[in-house]
Amino acid sequence: MPSENSSSSSRRAFLQLSAAASAAAAFNIVTEPMLAAAARHRPFSTDAVMIDSNENPLGPSQPARDAMSAIIPLGGRYMDNLTDELVHTFARQEGLNPDCVHPFAGSTPALRFTVVAFTSPQRSYVGADPGYEAGPMTAEALGARVVKVPLTKTYAHDVKAMIAAAPDAGVFYICNPNNPTGTLTPHSDIEYLVENKPQGSVVVVDEAYIHLCDAPSTLDFVKAGKDVVVLRTFSKAYGMAGLRCGFAVARPELLDKIMDRSGWNFMPVTALVAASASLKDPGLVPERKRINARVRQETFQWLDRNGYSYIPSVSNCFLLDTKRPAKQVIDAMAQQNVFIGRIWPVMPTCTRITVGTQEEMERFQTALQKVMRGATAFSVRPARLMQNPRRAAVLPT
Repeated sequence: MPSENSSSSSRRAFLQLSAAASAAAAFNIVTEPMLAAAARHRPFSTDAVMIDSNENPLGPSQPARDAMSAIIPLGGRYMDNLTDELVHTFARQEGLNPDCVHPFAGSTPALRFTVVAFTSPQRSYVGADPGYEAGPMTAEALGARVVKVPLTKTYAHDVKAMIAAAPDAGVFYICNPNNPTGTLTPHSDIEYLVENKPQGSVVVVDEAYIHLCDAPSTLDFVKAGKDVVVLRTFSKAYGMAGLRCGFAVARPELLDKIMDRSGWNFMPVTALVAASASLKDPGLVPERKRINARVRQETFQWLDRNGYSYIPSVSNCFLLDTKRPAKQVIDAMAQQNVFIGRIWPVMPTCTRITVGTQEEMERFQTALQKVMRGATAFSVRPARLMQNPRRAAVLPT
């Protein structure tokens, strides 16, 4: 039977909620769908192609759907045992102590409260540029200095530059594969950061997209008791973005600091059972990984044939270089009922594209050709596309 460690730890954290945590709770949680929605100019129609939020278009697996259907009649009950079951299932599969795992409503709340716990006006937040924006936004709300370090020429996190840029760091954030580039940082580079970071800081490794590639996880650092917080989510490969479920994984002392800021995090029973069922389905991740890789590669081949520039990715998103202000292309594509985006200021001519279904990517291709070749789509003359898209995709850092 599952122990009560995870539930009792959560309750203890709730009782220890500090005044600083209460103030932090007032911050708005910035999530991927919120960031995507901010760029939209009109509501989606039912037949729109929505490839702007890094969702998995396949949705929850059939076992997850069956589990949710079965639990609905019990939705009027608080069921702590479901949280314990999910935590113990994940911990057992990954060889972790259950005390090192805590569920959240997706990985972004876990990121937010980790930033609250370890940054301040005296302790900086350090991340990549371009990188996922939720962490920097939270740090700015706290009055912490935000340090954005350019990616390397291979679009990896420049860990040595990150260390040099912030001897006062509280958090070093690495998304691996990175959002928005979909590119990898070697495990050895992350190990260098862990071993050479300033004392008292933590390394946060966001593994939201880890199941879509062959990269090794950084859970080994947690098992070794390092100052590392690993974030996991069911939003991507598992297709549960709307259900909201994820984990923060760290040694218990670090988790306690995070929980002191987050308070009681009761999870919806539907998300808990869907996540548990997904973890118990051994074929789910390999199948989703294969499907995503096939559609992504076919999309890249089409981009190559048509002379478009992009950053090769191992994830479910990639950056397309439009060779003009990307906002123009995003707006023109929306007129074709194809929603893409968004833009990172460091790369103003690039926009992020989510890998959708085969049909969605074919509609994306048709719309992109129409927009890029259309005489009325832009207020400026389109630049001539470069002949070698992969070489052209290597932008200055």
